[in-house]
Amino acid sequence: MKTLKFNLSTGKFALALILSMSLAAVSCSKEEDQFQPAEPEGSLADIPTLLENSELYPELFLAEDDLLKFGGRSPAYSKRPPTFVNLIIALVKTDLLSTVAKNQLTLFAPSDEAFNKLFKELGVKGIWDIPADVLRPILLYHAVNGKVYSYQLKNGFVPTLNGAAVEVKLNGGVMINDAKVVRADIKALNGVIHVIDKVLMPPTKNIVEIAAGNPNLSILVEAVKYAELDGVLATGGPFTVFAPTNDAFVALLAELKLNSFEELIGAIGKDGLTKVLLYHVVSGRVYSSDLPNGPLSVKTLNEQSFMIDVTKIKITDAAKRDSFLIPDFLNIQATNGVIHVINRVILPVL
Repeated sequence: MKTLKFNLSTGKFALALILSMSLAAVSCSKEEDQFQPAEPEGSLADIPTLLENSELYPELFLAEDDLLKFGGRSPAYSKRPPTFVNLIIALVKTDLLSTVAKNQLTLFAPSDEAFNKLFKELGVKGIWDIPADVLRPILLYHAVNGKVYSYQLKNGFVPTLNGAAVEVKLNGGVMINDAKVVRADIKALNGVIHVIDKVLMPPTKNIVEIAAGNPNLSILVEAVKYAELDGVLATGGPFTVFAPTNDAFVALLAELKLNSFEELIGAIGKDGLTKVLLYHVVSGRVYSSDLPNGPLSVKTLNEQSFMIDVTKIKITDAAKRDSFLIPDFLNIQATNGVIHVINRVILPVL
């Protein structure tokens, strides 16, 4: 039986020292309290130890196609397994190593090659140049609570320990956002590892920041600020916002025979505008893949409900008016929620 060891060069001695100390004296963290303790399954080692020793276990980290067969001789592999030195350093640097070692998790693990791509994109020399407070939400975006094997994946969104979700796409292979799963279902003592070829980047802007950056949502942003809801939508949540476009507001003015936003305020008042806007907000993160086929009643922060039918990508409001979700602008993720753009302002009972 192979012996697990830290396979590090002399230039990486400092990392070996830090890592061994971290594994010997595992400390509790806020994240750990949220997860269920791991139950041994007879696997080789915990997630970080297995990643650190990937080169010792090519049969786990390489596909069968990479196996070279020589009759009765011991099998060999046509290439070396991926390494995860940068990932381990990042976990140590952010105090997340014990979290990944002790809790039942599914980890989408970027290889060193994947991290090198990120360094080039960011214009940095290496992992030490990225601050811990920047790395932490990125790393949490790669972890899912519990054990999720490839056969359990389906198209849609999976919430991560970051709070935001990753999108799973199964057409022509397994994609996690824009990263390809290159080796799946590596069983560790406390979870499952799926190796990916790119570092996943979580959302970095809140709901208001994202809306303010979209010129087609400028009237909505103006209305939110007028109603003094921008603070709540920027810092609270998580929320799901059904965001009407500028054309949707223009159509509403024509429908109500009004000429301007100011006339709308005059007609319904600030309280009325607040009720309308809150009718577009739902508590929690609701992705399109979370919705069942067929109509569903959805309660809003207005305390009233509307009907949504994802099969028809349609919302029916309290006035029995239909609004349609815009397919190319669904599931826009923010740090504190998700945005779905719609083509008509939905109206509650005022």
